[in-house]
Amino acid sequence: MLGRNCALFKQLPVEAGSRETLQGWALGVRVEWSLYELSSGEAQLLVTVRTSLTLGYKGHKCFLSALQPGVRLTYTGSGKKSLQQKELLACFLRVVTGYFDGSFEYIPKSILTALSIVPGEGGEGCLNTDEGAAMDNKDSEAEIHPLKTEDVKAQENHENSVERRIISKQPSQLSRLSRWRTAAFFVSLFLCLIIVFAFSFIIPCPERPVSERTWFRNYDNAVAYQFLAIEDVDEDKVQDVIFAFKASNSSSSFNRSCLDEGLPSPCAFIAAVSGTNGRALWERPAAEEVEWLQCGIQQLGGSKAPGCLVVGKPVSLTAVELRTGEIQWRQPSDFGANYTVLSPVSVIPDVDSDGVQDLIIFIATEDKIKSFIHSGKSGKQIGSAGSLDVAGKARYIRLNLDPSSYFLFYTENSLSAYSLKDLYTAATGMEINLPGLEQDPQWEKNIDHSTHRLPLLSFGDIRYLAKIPGRSRENILVVNSEMATLINAQNLQTLWTLNVSRVVSEPLLGYYKPDVLAIVLESEIGPNRKRVMIVESGSGAVQWDLKLNSRAESPGPATLYTADHRSTFLIWGDYQVPGNETRSKAPLQKLYLFHPSYTNVLLELRNSTDQIITFNAALFERSRHACYVLLRGPQPSEEPGSVSLMKRKLKEDVSDSRVIWLSQVAVDSEQYVRDRLYRMRFHSRA
Repeated sequence: MLGRNCALFKQLPVEAGSRETLQGWALGVRVEWSLYELSSGEAQLLVTVRTSLTLGYKGHKCFLSALQPGVRLTYTGSGKKSLQQKELLACFLRVVTGYFDGSFEYIPKSILTALSIVPGEGGEGCLNTDEGAAMDNKDSEAEIHPLKTEDVKAQENHENSVERRIISKQPSQLSRLSRWRTAAFFVSLFLCLIIVFAFSFIIPCPERPVSERTWFRNYDNAVAYQFLAIEDVDEDKVQDVIFAFKASNSSSSFNRSCLDEGLPSPCAFIAAVSGTNGRALWERPAAEEVEWLQCGIQQLGGSKAPGCLVVGKPVSLTAVELRTGEIQWRQPSDFGANYTVLSPVSVIPDVDSDGVQDLIIFIATEDKIKSFIHSGKSGKQIGSAGSLDVAGKARYIRLNLDPSSYFLFYTENSLSAYSLKDLYTAATGMEINLPGLEQDPQWEKNIDHSTHRLPLLSFGDIRYLAKIPGRSRENILVVNSEMATLINAQNLQTLWTLNVSRVVSEPLLGYYKPDVLAIVLESEIGPNRKRVMIVESGSGAVQWDLKLNSRAESPGPATLYTADHRSTFLIWGDYQVPGNETRSKAPLQKLYLFHPSYTNVLLELRNSTDQIITFNAALFERSRHACYVLLRGPQPSEEPGSVSLMKRKLKEDVSDSRVIWLSQVAVDSEQYVRDRLYRMRFHSRA
């Protein structure tokens, strides 16, 4: 037997340099074994394992051990190789190939035959003389002691049977594991299909309201106030319009009268109109006259929904629930005679500890400014009226310097600053430590505490103050009759100045370059003439400007943020080609659209000869449905007439607009420009 095996090893069917390679997969194990003859005449067996698990051999038993991928086990048919290495390869091939089907048919017989031989010291895998003698002695001993030989054979057969049972057991375990994996896969697939089916057919999609492109709401024998708010009243994710008008009765939709609220007729009504179709959502008599209307105040009256605050005449404060129009509270207040509300009303932290933010209202009388603090939950006054050392026709802005707040009051020749803590102390006579009532040390150094003046900002003839977002905190834009100056709010140093004369509207923010904040300024340059400038907020450089004919009562500009991180600018005026200007006493009111992608193009959207009380532009749905709203009709100082509220989708005017080239160079055709601006997408900023 041994001689036959030795002969087979010598007669391997390979040539020098050639090899015989087989590959197989089992339990994720990729095995490559090659048998080839070296140039020296030796036969070499090379096994490569392509997995992290392979087989080991110890004590005549095969076992699994963790080895790194790509481990190579090599056996060369030379007597110099150890028995352990050869037995390891033999064991490895027997067990791994057993993973396939328990047989060795995937391995050449020449390899199996070679591995069944125990190499000797003589080399070439054959037995030497001593080994042959020893083997003869073993054969003789087997003849003398046959029972002993049979016991050894029985033990060897027992070990082989145990090994075969282990090998046969491994495929069954693998089979059970494979069945569980298959079942888990199909269960997961079935659940996914159920979810897709439920969302596609069973669970209904929310109904999306269909917004009309244009709608009108008309009121006869009425006058309108210069207030316009845009809020989602009916929670349909479409913005609605809130405004105020004065009439004897409401519209026919509700048929309410002033007497229903104990008010004389005519009286002021607050109305909410659906942004989708112009349907009246609610109408409510609120006061005899409206001095100021402000909506979107959170927690007003302790409600979860925002509310509207109406400052009426005679003196009264009324809180209206935004969703239903119900009056939450109404409180009289002693503002005095001939007062004017400084807008807007400011929301301050809860100072009366009732869990609701409170309100601070500034009232201008003939010669002084008074401050009143009212509870946001009940409307009751907190403390008494505080008197501010500000004389003349004043306005104010609130500057947020985290964690403190300052109120800047400006007139034509003065600028005063009060911290929120000072205002609270003046109204209540007490000091309180609350978040938002801190004072800024740098500002306190610059304020003259005897007069509350800011001596560093002695510009004179101040027309507007505006807050401009900066890198870390808000900056201050001071606009007087001759120039605009941006002040660093941290150290009150000048950042830049720009020559601009007689600004006629409040500065407006927009984006001329992508994500680079810009300021829109409109200044008077002559009788019924104005200049519109877009100024970069960081440097004060003029990026774009335009000269227009304009009425004194023309609405201010508006901006809409677009998906290209810039803004669409809506401007009122009457453009005339340079050299052909004709100045009429009452120029037409035309609405123009400008987008920085076409710096030499204006789109004329519409003409209007009616008296425009107020104008606004907004996205009525998130990142879409760009519209503008016009409130037209007589004002409270005029005779009653027809009041009209109109919403119009911006794209409707773009498609029918007239293209005006600001220079003689026409880059594209007019229709191409219309189509491109019509396809322009908008974006709601957070």
